[in-house]
Amino acid sequence: MPLQDAAAQAKKLRREIEQHNHAYYVLDAPTIPDAEYDKLFRELQALETEHPQLISTDSPTQRVGGKPLPGFAPVRHAVPMLSIRTETDTEPSGARAFDARVRRELGLSEGDPDIDYAAELKFDGLAINLRYEDGVLVQAATRGDGETGEDVTQNIRTVHRIPLRLHDCVPPVLEVRGEVFMSRPDFERYNEKQRALGHATLVNPRNGAAGSIRQLDPAMAAERPLSFYAYGLGEVRGWDLPATHSAVLDALAACGLPVCEHRAAVQGADGLIAFHARIREKRDALPFDIDGVVYKVNSLALQQRLGFVTREPRWAVAHKYPAEEALTTVEAIELQVGRTGAITPVARMAPVFVGGVTVTNATLHNEGEARRKDVRIGDTVIVRRAGDVIPEVVSVVMERRPMKDLNHPLHPPFALPKTCPVCRSSVERPEDEAIARCTGGLFCPAQRKGALLHFASRRAMDIEGLGDKLVEQLVDNAIVKTPADLYKLGLLAMANLERMAEKSAANIIAAIEKSKTTTLARFIFALGIRNVGEATAKDLARHFGNLDAVMAADVERLQQVPDVGPVVAASIAHFFAEPHNIEVIEQLRAARVSWPDGAPSAAANSPIAGKTFVLTGTLPTLTRDEAKDMIEALGGKVAGSVSKKTDYVVAGAEAGSKLDKAQALGVSILDETQFRELVRR
Repeated sequence: MPLQDAAAQAKKLRREIEQHNHAYYVLDAPTIPDAEYDKLFRELQALETEHPQLISTDSPTQRVGGKPLPGFAPVRHAVPMLSIRTETDTEPSGARAFDARVRRELGLSEGDPDIDYAAELKFDGLAINLRYEDGVLVQAATRGDGETGEDVTQNIRTVHRIPLRLHDCVPPVLEVRGEVFMSRPDFERYNEKQRALGHATLVNPRNGAAGSIRQLDPAMAAERPLSFYAYGLGEVRGWDLPATHSAVLDALAACGLPVCEHRAAVQGADGLIAFHARIREKRDALPFDIDGVVYKVNSLALQQRLGFVTREPRWAVAHKYPAEEALTTVEAIELQVGRTGAITPVARMAPVFVGGVTVTNATLHNEGEARRKDVRIGDTVIVRRAGDVIPEVVSVVMERRPMKDLNHPLHPPFALPKTCPVCRSSVERPEDEAIARCTGGLFCPAQRKGALLHFASRRAMDIEGLGDKLVEQLVDNAIVKTPADLYKLGLLAMANLERMAEKSAANIIAAIEKSKTTTLARFIFALGIRNVGEATAKDLARHFGNLDAVMAADVERLQQVPDVGPVVAASIAHFFAEPHNIEVIEQLRAARVSWPDGAPSAAANSPIAGKTFVLTGTLPTLTRDEAKDMIEALGGKVAGSVSKKTDYVVAGAEAGSKLDKAQALGVSILDETQFRELVRR
């Protein structure tokens, strides 16, 4: 292709690929299939290979990372990257104190109006300054000491959420400040993959983000799943500044930069307190870590008037939440056996208050992880609890380790036993896996208890009242050995259990009886097949239509099910090849546990097949799970957040921000009555 034509085509491809990148990484609304994206990317690569002079710094092909660097060059910030004051008082009085200081500095009396504030999240990542010249990213630098940071441009180019060229925004200079972070789901997925390969894992999402950006090899940074949110400005030339901080963020979003949706313009101390409380309630559900919120005087003119004191702005403050990391000591290392036989070392610790609760134990994940961190009895450790995440030991404070003498620790390294601590069956660890497993199966009481709890869980057979303590009694007294035994229980046997009243026993028997009628997807999920979660169980039910077809399918046929790969297919085939599993299923059928069969892909003709729904608020008569089941039974999908790819939002009372976003995007909104009419068509 002639150079002139190649240049025009390359420019067109770059713009198109970045539009798809923005839709995928920022809006969570993919616009084309992956295969089509790859085709466009390869076409651009071919053009740039044929004409190397066409390669530009804003080309999507430059995101893969360049050659390893000898070190990071220093970058002098044109506008200092100063830190903000931290309010450690986590109560409402912390917000009131900030508001009182601002009013005092502005000379306001009690009778003067409330101040307008911008309230946003305090991300737990790495602060970055992005310098765009004429709309193109030319440099990225860390905060450093506030005056001088490090040039990390190559690594920042690998973060797909950061645009290499701004959208219709070409001021001579626009420095954007924000946070590079790693979401909790991405962090867990990355670590799980690393454990499976026997490689080192990341300590926590914050260290993962900071360590990734400070990798001297950009190719390694490109492998890490990093995200970014913009929250402010550095040097600006030739760009009309809006009047408020909130409007600045809106303008940055219009330029194609990701800006967090969890922000608000509020009035006075009461508005700050309400925002702090609202985010605290949502904190556990956020897909990323925060350690507080940030309050800023919204008016840029008032910010300038307030100025700085000791290198901190008077017009902003970080209002913290309780710490999620703390120091404690390891008193013992015990082993837990899960329902699939997975053996997990658990550190039993001196009680410590962290993440809003008192923690006494923390997972060490597996033998490799325990040995890599070298956690031993008597060690002082940093323990972390974020939201609903199981507490984990982050690292050991080596200088506090108990020692026999100068060179010999008091306690030996952790070692996994060769037999199960519960049933004494042998322990196996496949070469390609990080997790060791007990081979005892249902013979092992620990696996039996786990299997029964999973079988009775809410998203499986939903047997109300069958919890940990009751299952423990049933297994320890040899009353129940398999899920089928639950349906043989009589009122007398239940009532004779310790601390079991006759009425409670009758309620549980009734719940067991009620669970006999279920769905095929729930039943498959309840069986506890390794690597088969709720979504895969639904895919299997939709694809095959009946259990016998699933049981008869070989690995090749199983891989024809959407999202079922070789590992999952092998797990399913292995499960149904075991005679004792077939026997349990036949016993359940004999006990009249039933589910309606359907033709494969029976939901294909449904008006909601393939449609994406978001549920928000409280519906008058349906629970969220009931509505979700109705949607999925007809081939629809339920998402957790609203985007351009959302087809319907089902909204109840107190719907909140999801409803607002749906209205802004023009997404169809249904109340419960309209929803029921749609699914009945």
